Amino acid sequence: MNYKLIIAFLLLSVLVSNSSNAQTGNNASVPPKDDPLAVKLTQNLSETDTYVWPRDPKVMENLKKWQGYKFGLLIHMGLYSELGIVESWALCPEDWITRDGYDDYYKFCNDYRNTKTKFNPVNFDPEKWAKMFKTSGAKYMIYSSKHHDGFCLFDSKYTDFKVTDKGCPFSINPKSNVLKEVLDATRKEGLATGIYFSKPDWNTPYFWWSYYPPKDRNPSYDITKHPDRWKKYIEFTQNQLNELTTEYGKVDILWLDGCWVRPLNTINKNVEEFCKYPYDMDINMKLISEKARAKQPGMLVVDRWVQGEYEDYLTPEQKTPKKALPVPWESCITMGGAWGWVKNDNYKSSKELVQLLVNIVAKGGNLLLGVGPNGKGDFEPKVYENLSMLGKWLQINGEAIYETNPVEPFLDGKVAYTAKGDKVIYAIYMPSKDENELPAEIIVRTNLQGKLKATLLSSNLKLSSKTVDDGVKIAIPGNLRSGLAKQEAVVFKLSK
Repeated sequence: MNYKLIIAFLLLSVLVSNSSNAQTGNNASVPPKDDPLAVKLTQNLSETDTYVWPRDPKVMENLKKWQGYKFGLLIHMGLYSELGIVESWALCPEDWITRDGYDDYYKFCNDYRNTKTKFNPVNFDPEKWAKMFKTSGAKYMIYSSKHHDGFCLFDSKYTDFKVTDKGCPFSINPKSNVLKEVLDATRKEGLATGIYFSKPDWNTPYFWWSYYPPKDRNPSYDITKHPDRWKKYIEFTQNQLNELTTEYGKVDILWLDGCWVRPLNTINKNVEEFCKYPYDMDINMKLISEKARAKQPGMLVVDRWVQGEYEDYLTPEQKTPKKALPVPWESCITMGGAWGWVKNDNYKSSKELVQLLVNIVAKGGNLLLGVGPNGKGDFEPKVYENLSMLGKWLQINGEAIYETNPVEPFLDGKVAYTAKGDKVIYAIYMPSKDENELPAEIIVRTNLQGKLKATLLSSNLKLSSKTVDDGVKIAIPGNLRSGLAKQEAVVFKLSK
């Protein structure tokens, strides 16, 4: 996934295990992590007034609830998990792509797609996954039903390029409808659920018609000269989305990727360099949203980086804004270097993850953390370890994260700020990697007036404090400072 945000996001910048068939090698087909379109969108600046607030009261209610969740997980799994390569992108014939071990594009594509005959995640355990999600402290989970390659992790009636097809060895497994199993298990653990879906599909002949070779990520043919074929693509996409929003239980979020499939009139100077396809690729988001919400009232719809009424919140990718934003947003960021599983990935530490979450929440956003299982259907031990540590920190300090609001100065050096109402401020100190002990005192910059109580949230220990010109000075006992420096982050609570 390497993608998007036109107008609204830009502002945020003011903010393979080897397959014997594919013969790709451990690190084959690993293109640069960032799609140039995503990089372009990330680097540009824009105004938040392009965001369109939902008019549906139920959507607004759920959006407010979602803003309080603060932390979610995004799970990518597919044929690329079997190969251990970056998701889907090696199929795209653009200059920025590399395919190690291959000098024949068509051979690679054939080998990649034939990985379906080997895909067999025998260690897939949705209940184990869901328990991991729960203990991480995440409040919602979004699962990839289909990436750009078109391989479906659900039992779609409209394609045989899917995990449940008899040509896939995992199809005989009683849990072969992977999406259904993951969603059901996750709901049982009390998390909200969402479905990731790629609008472009590089497998269906209605998008990449083999009569014409693909030149880039767009349709391989002139859709104005073959309107009936394009109409079939729209119907195909709408039919799959209807399956996902009517046959898989309660869906809280429909998270659509592939922003280059969009109405022509939404292309502006921020995306025109990459969205060069000259014809209207409108798939009728109005109809899609209305049909989905008829079954799923209040469901959030996120048509990423296509500004307008079908982008209920913004989704900066691999980035965080420099300051708080006045609209709903979520940074989607990988725990390692890729969205799916790749061999020997370099994962962030638990301290980095906690501080990333704190940085985002202090600016009013949510963290959507990306991880993926390997081709056998299980996660790396480091993923379990990191998520467990993150959950332990949140179990103790979650009061300063969940359902909080951003408050000035948001982030001041090593101290981030959150608030609840107008009587409670949390100052979250983030020790550096090599910090041996916390300072003897910290200044909490706040406008709270009157008699204030300062406590160390993790132990509810009352701390000495006094009002000074630029806030409140909190003294940290000497016998605690070295121990606190080893923590991922330390929360001080100021309350009236």
